[in-house]
Amino acid sequence: MKHIALSFALTCALTSGAAAQCFADYKAKQDSPLRLHYGVVQLSGQCSMGAAKDELAGRLMASGWTLLQVMSVFGPEGLDQRKDSAGQYYLRF
Repeated sequence: MKHIALSFALTCALTSGAAAQCFADYKAKQDSPLRLHYGVVQLSGQCSMGAAKDELAGRLMASGWTLLQVMSVFGPEGLDQRKDSAGQYYLRF
């Protein structure tokens, strides 16, 4: 019985962790001509700075952008305060 309860608790913990939303804000550039932008993305992988850098660099590169910096990672509570600053790059990539 203990094994069943432990399995259930572990399953619930993993499910709730996987359902958590994670976002990052970043700065990127394009060359020739030089263009810069600030944006916000939803991450599909781990919610950490390192994972955000890896995931975002690939997404941006596919569209001709180079990641300059991941500013921060945050939950949905940080979206509203960044929406205006990100403009057209809000949840674009």
